[in-house]
Amino acid sequence: MIYELAKAFIAGGALCAVGQLLIDLTKLTPARILTGFVIAGVILSATGLYQPFADFAGAGATVPLTGFGHLLAQGIKKAISSDGFLGIFTGGLTAASGGVAAALLFGLTASLIFRQKDK
Repeated sequence: MIYELAKAFIAGGALCAVGQLLIDLTKLTPARILTGFVIAGVILSATGLYQPFADFAGAGATVPLTGFGHLLAQGIKKAISSDGFLGIFTGGLTAASGGVAAALLFGLTASLIFRQKDK
């Protein structure tokens, strides 16, 4: 178990280090960097390179934004095989709907429990 945690920590940390280097060494905005990570996940997934990385690193590869891009690409791939051309438009939304719904629900719950501190 410790070995799996270490692999996830190192892989996730490496992805975060790349993001920090992009912030420090380029004039890219954080929004462009985040979008680039999602697109990189889609491209790496489409070329078949991301799945072995995700199998190795576990949550260190699936939780960051590159993992979100991978999730979208895999959802589209699955939907195209079952629904045809329409799957291009529905696959990513279907694959990511659970995570997005959970984030919205937990965000709403946190906003109801905790009061805003700044004035």
